[in-house]
Amino acid sequence: MEAFIKKEFFHIFRDVRSMMILFGMPIVQLLVFGFAISTELNNAGIAIYDQSRDPMSKQLVQKIVSSGYFELQQVFSTNAEIEAGFKSGKIKAAIVIGKDFEKHFIQQDGAQIQIIADASDPNTASIISNYLQGITRAFQAEKLPNLKLPVEIKTESRLLYNPEMRSVFMFVPGTIAIILMLVSAMMTSISIAREKETGTMEILLASPLKPWQIILGKVTPYVILSFINAMTIVVVAWLVFEMPIKGSFLLLMGEAILFIVMSLTLGILISTVSPTQQVAMLLSMFALMLPTILLSGFIFPIENMPVVLQGISNIMPSRWFIIIMKSIMVKGSGFMYVWKETLIILGMTVFFGILSIKKFKIRLS
Repeated sequence: MEAFIKKEFFHIFRDVRSMMILFGMPIVQLLVFGFAISTELNNAGIAIYDQSRDPMSKQLVQKIVSSGYFELQQVFSTNAEIEAGFKSGKIKAAIVIGKDFEKHFIQQDGAQIQIIADASDPNTASIISNYLQGITRAFQAEKLPNLKLPVEIKTESRLLYNPEMRSVFMFVPGTIAIILMLVSAMMTSISIAREKETGTMEILLASPLKPWQIILGKVTPYVILSFINAMTIVVVAWLVFEMPIKGSFLLLMGEAILFIVMSLTLGILISTVSPTQQVAMLLSMFALMLPTILLSGFIFPIENMPVVLQGISNIMPSRWFIIIMKSIMVKGSGFMYVWKETLIILGMTVFFGILSIKKFKIRLS
């Protein structure tokens, strides 16, 4: 018995993959969870529309920007620019400072500030609104230290796109991304790895079918199933949760198909480096599922993460797909507002496709 236990230890220690799973994966998960899961606010993109432009309003803007919680992305000069700024996806909130701010502030007759937050992500919108109101109160206490009540700066909060703060606006786009990624990439990688593990891939390659026909035949069912999944989620969310689809439904489905194809190419790439189904599943879970949940902005705001994780999130396809889904479904944006994200996913599709085909030929030659 003792010899058998020692043998098992030696077997585990000689297997690099087992050691990585036992010790490497928990450490990486701990680091990712520890840095990514944060309720604090950092570097949230905001815009300022200062209708007053007097010394006092400029001081307030400076206090907001220098707080470290926000990053000034745009300065508006008209009300019409506000909605376009939100649809661009660069800002999470806009601060509108009323006219004659300094005059009303000094006279203590109601200086006005309006906070407009993007509530397509209700949690972030609520946090931003609370932070801005806290900074405003601190500014008032600093300038009028002897003033107690009432509060003379009247702060009005307005939640854009999702005034009821319904969480469905956040989890539906993220759920679509997770399901499409898992069904398309994971199942494809496992399917092809199974053929290689059982030795039937060589039999298929020896058949009259060409390699690209075999791959196409393997992935076509997952394209159809993933597309049905996407439509089902959207329809159920619309019927049951009253999730809006303010933009073009055809554009929404077109973007979903592009993301599905990208996921399939990624699944093929994973299969080329996976000798068994188990390895393919572990790689898919570790490289796709966890990053999709943690680093895509689905649950935790990307701007709250350390710079390193923000950089890693840029190579997460799900991050750009979630932005596209929210823009089309919640904001009603057209292609002109999501073309950059679409181009990024298209570039990833081409890159993964070329790399997977090249490696597939090398391994099965």
